[in-house]
Amino acid sequence: MRTLDDLGDLAGKRVVARVDFNVPLSDGAITDDQRIRAALPTLEELRRRGAAQLTLLAHLGRPKGKDPALSLAPVAARLGELLGEEVALVDEPEPTSQAAVVMVENVRFFDGETKDDEALAARYARLGDVYVDDAFGAAHRAHSSTHAVAKLLPSAAGLLLQREVETLTGILEAPQRPMVAIVGGAKVTDKLGVLEAFLDRADTVLVGGAMCFPFFKAQGHEVGASLCEEEGLDPARRVLDAAADKLRLPVDLVCGEAFDASTPVTALDGVDVPEGLMGLDVGPRTVAAYAEAIGSAGTVFWNGPMGAFELAPFAAGTKGVAEAVAAAPGTTVVGGGDSAAALKQFGLEDGVTHLSTGGGASLELIEGKTLPGVEVLS
Repeated sequence: MRTLDDLGDLAGKRVVARVDFNVPLSDGAITDDQRIRAALPTLEELRRRGAAQLTLLAHLGRPKGKDPALSLAPVAARLGELLGEEVALVDEPEPTSQAAVVMVENVRFFDGETKDDEALAARYARLGDVYVDDAFGAAHRAHSSTHAVAKLLPSAAGLLLQREVETLTGILEAPQRPMVAIVGGAKVTDKLGVLEAFLDRADTVLVGGAMCFPFFKAQGHEVGASLCEEEGLDPARRVLDAAADKLRLPVDLVCGEAFDASTPVTALDGVDVPEGLMGLDVGPRTVAAYAEAIGSAGTVFWNGPMGAFELAPFAAGTKGVAEAVAAAPGTTVVGGGDSAAALKQFGLEDGVTHLSTGGGASLELIEGKTLPGVEVLS
């Protein structure tokens, strides 16, 4: 993968940079600017290398055509605050602004962006002399701003994209042993590729969240009203048959009558869920066992919560695992998404070695899939 060093001297050059500014909004205000901050090292490095103008491409949400509610205006304003200078927002990908930092309006406003349209990519390419992709969170999509434009200009990965790829491939190819993977979430089918990847490479795989229930059902346990996808039963059986020695499942659960913070809470010293109850978190014995495995690991990868951590009565399992990951002495990598949200909720985001900015992209890379936005830079 080409890096900034491969671009050579940038003095006086215009740089088109694809960044991941797909930040959460509430009533038009940014509620978490972590993705904007993550791009700053690359933008600052490009300017240090002499870039005369930075033109930034980014998306926000999934608009169907132009949608004022998904304008990048608040993003441009916040970036300007962080950089200490104005960021000019332009409506179309045309070289109309002489500002030092320009942001093109939400690229998903433009026809052809998600179709990797070459004509749109050519419009992007006219904005600069070189192209830099720093949007790891969008690297698993072959879109005009992440793929087609990279073929039209000298191109390279930004510092964030480079670090993401090198970190994630590094823990797969040369992890410090023992390696522990923690895989949670709602569905086995969503995480099957990740499970299989780590069952091949890790020494231990810890499972949590609702995805444990197809495993329990396959073992003959009662799951009550728990979320248990029928499509996950056969994959769960295959995983149990193939690698039961590496797989560790919860040994106790915390249940409720409904997915609601006010539901009556029932703690189970076991995993058979009575009729009318749903498992919504792992129990304290599970947290203790998982924390012990995490604490003795040389490498830890975590993706997916242990339960419904957004509901206070069912947050303890995810919090306990998050604390164990943050305290672990080995290399700790968190694969974005809900796991990153949990770390932030519990104030632990600074306690891990690497917090990925790309949930879907990180999972696809772990699964061994080709990321178009990375492949085009190779």
